[in-house]
Amino acid sequence: MKTATSIIYIIDDDESMRFSLEFLFKSVGFATRAFASTQEFIAATRPDADACLVLDIRLQGASGLDFQEQLRRSGINIPVILMTGHGDIPMSVRGMKAGAIDFLTKPFRDQDMLDAVASALKIDRDRRATQEVLADVEIRYQSLTAREQQVMSMVTKGLLNKQVAGELGISEVTVKIHRGSVMKKMGARTLPDLVRMSDALNQLAEKRATNTTV
Repeated sequence: MKTATSIIYIIDDDESMRFSLEFLFKSVGFATRAFASTQEFIAATRPDADACLVLDIRLQGASGLDFQEQLRRSGINIPVILMTGHGDIPMSVRGMKAGAIDFLTKPFRDQDMLDAVASALKIDRDRRATQEVLADVEIRYQSLTAREQQVMSMVTKGLLNKQVAGELGISEVTVKIHRGSVMKKMGARTLPDLVRMSDALNQLAEKRATNTTV
């Protein structure tokens, strides 16, 4: 259900609710950290661990939905479970469109909350694992020479060695040498492997570009 490092963050200005949730999560072995405000959460040091955030929609002087948007814009990719005592359909739709994992209306069953947390933590574990793999691919890509990066770009777009040679003004033999070096450095066993790596790198670049313009 969880890893030893999993942690659940709670933001709710209702002290009794924070206490109840901490008690519930700790009773099944989760580590928790509870906050009365979004400001406290932002100011806190958060360990590098699988995590999720249980967030109340209605906070004093703040909106949990607005804070959810703020997290996304800030690049804090923590799965969010929303809760409220006065939820309605528009709020639910907005929260889910912004990426919330679940939306629970108070009072909710303990098991519903635990199920939501289990799903959120799995999503975060999968995301972190994907990031680790992608980070390794990016490191491998940076080890390529400028020419090898050019060759990789072209062959993963479907160009034949002869076509790459013509585009770059080099011999086909040289292209084959660069291509072999690319495959070795990237750890790709087949061309489809290399294409998948290239696609992942392109998606990462697009995501970074989008984040900088938001």
